Amino acid sequence: MDQAALARAESVGAREAAASLASLESEVATACGRIAPLWPLKHFVAVNPYLGLIDQSFAEAASTLARISGARLTLPRSSYAAKHAAGEITDADLAQALHGAGKGAPADLGALKTKMAEDGPFCPLAMTAAEAIDVATGRDPATGAAALVVEEISKFCARYFDEGQALWRAPVRGKGLYDAWRAQAAFDLTPEVMGFAGFRKALALLPEDADAAIATAIADLGVPEAAWADYLYRALVTINGWASYARYLVWNAELDGGSDPVLKELLAVRLSYDAALLAVTPQAKATFDAALTKMSAPRTLDPERLVDAILQDAAEIAHRRGLVSRVVEANRAADAAPAEAERPAAQAAFCIDVRSEVFRRALETVAPGVQTIGFAGFFGLPIEYVPLGRRRGGAQCPVLLKPAFVVCEEVKDAGAQEQEEVAGLRKLRKEAAKSWKTFKQSAVSSFAYVEAAGLLFAGKLVGDTLGKTRPVTHPAVDGLDADVAKRLAPTLAGSEIDGRLAGIDVEQRIATAQVVLKAMSMTGPYGRLIMLAGHGSTTVNNPHASGLDCGACGGHTGEANARVTTAILNDPAVREGLKEAGMGLPDDTWFVPALHDTTTDEVHLYDTEILPQSHAGDLARLKAWLAQAGALTRLERSALLALDAPGANVDGQVLARANDWSQVRPEWGLAGCAAFVAAPRARTRGVDLGGRSFLHDYEWEADEGFGILELIMTAPMVVASWISLQYYGSSVDNAAFGSGNKVLHNVVGGLGVLEGNAGDLKVGLPLQSVSDGERLVHEPLRLNVFIEAPIEEMNKIISKHESVRHLVDNGWLHLFQLADEGRTVRRYVGALAWETIEG
Repeated sequence: MDQAALARAESVGAREAAASLASLESEVATACGRIAPLWPLKHFVAVNPYLGLIDQSFAEAASTLARISGARLTLPRSSYAAKHAAGEITDADLAQALHGAGKGAPADLGALKTKMAEDGPFCPLAMTAAEAIDVATGRDPATGAAALVVEEISKFCARYFDEGQALWRAPVRGKGLYDAWRAQAAFDLTPEVMGFAGFRKALALLPEDADAAIATAIADLGVPEAAWADYLYRALVTINGWASYARYLVWNAELDGGSDPVLKELLAVRLSYDAALLAVTPQAKATFDAALTKMSAPRTLDPERLVDAILQDAAEIAHRRGLVSRVVEANRAADAAPAEAERPAAQAAFCIDVRSEVFRRALETVAPGVQTIGFAGFFGLPIEYVPLGRRRGGAQCPVLLKPAFVVCEEVKDAGAQEQEEVAGLRKLRKEAAKSWKTFKQSAVSSFAYVEAAGLLFAGKLVGDTLGKTRPVTHPAVDGLDADVAKRLAPTLAGSEIDGRLAGIDVEQRIATAQVVLKAMSMTGPYGRLIMLAGHGSTTVNNPHASGLDCGACGGHTGEANARVTTAILNDPAVREGLKEAGMGLPDDTWFVPALHDTTTDEVHLYDTEILPQSHAGDLARLKAWLAQAGALTRLERSALLALDAPGANVDGQVLARANDWSQVRPEWGLAGCAAFVAAPRARTRGVDLGGRSFLHDYEWEADEGFGILELIMTAPMVVASWISLQYYGSSVDNAAFGSGNKVLHNVVGGLGVLEGNAGDLKVGLPLQSVSDGERLVHEPLRLNVFIEAPIEEMNKIISKHESVRHLVDNGWLHLFQLADEGRTVRRYVGALAWETIEG
């Protein structure tokens, strides 16, 4: 070959190599994008575990999961067969689901019912090299190469990501993840002790750069391009928990406009294990090659998974039939309903959380003159709330958003000296608590602690076990004196903290007030008292406690948002600005912040001391109504709580659960969630929705430009679908998408939990959050979304936002229009088309 031809050949080879590398980088990005983020325990929030698969249809995603990991996207078929036998799913429901299934579905109803009686095993086709080694060598999967990889990566990640739980800080934390792992792995003898001689030598041959390590591992393993997608995804799924936490770090970086290579570097670590293990176990190469051949095959829709999707559709059709019927019949009967009073006796805004539905219904029962309102619990105010004595705070807003304001905490009516003293005392007590914890847990002093102080805790243990009415001290007060703790409150005043401007100036307050009132569809008439109630949960000894708090507030309680929003709306300068904008509030209208405790169903009011004396009677009535509504709500919830003596001292038993350190289920959280309604409250008022519906007040006639509708469909609706699908995934396959038995949980790194003392970080909800031990209390259903708005406007939003389009067109939620004042319902059937299902 002459020099010119050689040069051309080299040029072509270089271009092909570059194209191949670009293709690999694209597949790596796609595999990383398939992983859903996992928020740490301090602000654990609900996440759609199928987030990376929403670009696929529901049935396609079921096929993908079965092929890659063997995970289920639906219940076992026996569950649907049992519902059918009990009459909960009818032949008509099965026929309707089958009718819309399309190509590849069973030929007729008889064939579908035959399939419903069959339920084969879920065996993934995808396989890592470590798993191939176990198959080829006959190693026990529980102690083989695959388990070794998961355990080694999990131990490393626990040290690397630790947020203060470990007593000794890992020396490699200053490095990037891949560099840190290489530094540690060079001295780790565990793989060789487990029988993989030469592992460290093989590892040392891999590149120092994470990107190069991925490409080298793929080449060394002999993974063909056709198998890249399945192999890379399978590799991450084997360490899904830690991959999900890394994805959270990437998510936060992207929210701030940046990037983070941590997930890609974790993938490089995982592939490096495979490459090194296979290099020292060449006898497994044939087994792995056979797996690669399967992973290279064309990806098609598995007809068995299509059957599963049809059965799930039938179950959802059956549930929806009753729900639609109740709403439509109630609105058809509303023609003779009496006109509402000119001015409500009071107004009470609650989070759209399904737990609020029960309380709102109870409050409307004991006080028919009260108007209740549903709105996202952060009240449209995305803030970072910085507790007194700290420099940084938590994001009190949905994780889809970035805080727009920094708001600091202060001690009300305190001078600068007292503020500093309280801040110093809080810091001192926190450091003392940390030092005491270190003393209790260190390798040597822990024994002296038990000998010297163990008996001192006997009384506390007895009290915690038997005296379960002791009030719980919220951890946010950090052991401060009760009188001082009561005076802690957010301040709107401007300041500087950690080099950042804090506070909300008058112009921003006025603009915020306008947005909040419009978004809540609060256009009048206005009551003399308007309560804005955030929510939180009281529980002890519960690693997932923040998951029971407000997801709209980033896994925190909604107290701060309620107090800041009411302070803005009560501000005289804001009131004046609203009048100038044509949105004036009556001079005698006052806003009161509150917190709904969803464990005890008590409502705590704040800042009532600023109310004028003229409103003392209004406040007393509101307190009485809230107490009565709380008792009614506790009585309704008690049916599902398996109380010791149903009907006897319900209040005492429910309140005791908040203090019981042995209680695995202080409350049911959002279990049972099945619907989201964005419409005037009149459409659902008086309808018992069973604590299963997110209720968002919305009046489209007042929504000029339909900006609020767009906000609802891109934020609250999406967040509600995340919650729904987290409970769904934790119910249909808890091993893959949940966190197992919480009795066996061990907190690791302050980030998440292990089930037992080893294995991967767990994601999702504990079994106790979805099951009572005998049956699923959460019925896994995709969310039914009902919106009262013009179809053409909803179609515009669907067309504009890809994420919304994926949810509705691929069947991850069901979208409906409420029309004719709730008397007609139309269903979205895909591709911007709708059909009437009730009229």
